[in-house]
Amino acid sequence: MVRLSRVESQERTRERLVATARELFLRDGYDATSLSDVAETAGYSKGAVYSNFRSKDHLCLAVLDEVRAEQLALLTDSVLWDATIDDRLASFAAWAEAHIGDEAWTTLEVEFLTSARNDDELRREIAARVAAIREALAQLIGGLAEELGTSPAMPAGQAAMTLLSLGIGLGVQRIADPAMPTTALTDTLRLILRAGNQTSGSG
Repeated sequence: MVRLSRVESQERTRERLVATARELFLRDGYDATSLSDVAETAGYSKGAVYSNFRSKDHLCLAVLDEVRAEQLALLTDSVLWDATIDDRLASFAAWAEAHIGDEAWTTLEVEFLTSARNDDELRREIAARVAAIREALAQLIGGLAEELGTSPAMPAGQAAMTLLSLGIGLGVQRIADPAMPTTALTDTLRLILRAGNQTSGSG
């Protein structure tokens, strides 16, 4: 058996802790899950958690970083690899319908943000991550507009903020009403890109 180096062992421990925390946070909720729960389920001591993460909040940041990165990759792949703009918008619509308002993910985001409201350092960490998401969306929108040979109806950064805000709002509403359509998001992207007529069914 190949012996892991100290760095490799620590990285494997960290990955297992994040995977375990993700499962528990999404299943049981952020407040209901303790660091002891995570450590015990992962098969480590509580000290092992603290040797990798400063706090439960920082462990949750790592979990949400992973979830958001996966979602951004899915979104980017859905928009970049289709042949025509209509195909790309259809793929974007399919991604939104499948993932906007995912109950476990959306609830965790809201619960974590609420718990962080009185922690200025944590709020700065969250704000930096949201800014990075907006930047990624802005680059995506700018690239699509360039391919279409058009100028977006608003600056790419503003367009990204608009789409992100609309997506968050729809996500929260869909927790209460999963049948609520997400077509408003696709319609807004179409308008931003000046990509022809709106899709139907956005009422």
